[in-house]
Amino acid sequence: MSFTPITTPKVVKSLFPTLVWDIPTKSKDIYLTFDDGPTPEITNWVLETLKQFSAKATFFCVGKNIEQHPSIFQQIVKDGHGIGNHTHNHIKGWKASADSYLKDVAQAQEVINTQVQKSEIRNQNLFRPPYGQITPKQIKKLQEQAYKIVMWNVLSVDWDNSLTKEACLKNVINHADSGSVIVLHDSVKASKNMKYVLPKVLEYYTEKEFAFKRIPE
Repeated sequence: MSFTPITTPKVVKSLFPTLVWDIPTKSKDIYLTFDDGPTPEITNWVLETLKQFSAKATFFCVGKNIEQHPSIFQQIVKDGHGIGNHTHNHIKGWKASADSYLKDVAQAQEVINTQVQKSEIRNQNLFRPPYGQITPKQIKKLQEQAYKIVMWNVLSVDWDNSLTKEACLKNVINHADSGSVIVLHDSVKASKNMKYVLPKVLEYYTEKEFAFKRIPE
């Protein structure tokens, strides 16, 4: 298991101050986010679980997955959740030129815009880089195109199958508080841990009278 910081170090935030790491708020609001979908059955399960708690979240979707599963994407939008771009092919920014990276983002955005237009709901122009990998040049070019780049301040590390599901849960409840942006994954790889963590996080924070909201525009 490689070391993964659960909370984003302050030095990292200071190096990239124009990125969204959390949502400043005086209210008891938490922001759940899901990366890598839409995925058959798994994303549907997430949507049903969120609905049980009247919770909203933000889904950072991979363009090719939207193309393959448009009905699931439409359900995300129909349920009133936020949506964001997670590239078309889930590429690593550190291994891609700025031009090729932006082309991949644009390809995903075209798919998203088409689907959102069908649903008559406006796209928020949110973006999250896969693996958290993005270069300063890529950031600059994306922001010039009015993308709001959303990172996180709490990782569940649900994708790491060397971690127990209990450990993934502790990663969240030991660190998340008002304004936290929490990363989960509606993917096959993360499903075992995520399916344990999500309902327990929803229960834990609901009992503490927190609200689960989508990332604001």
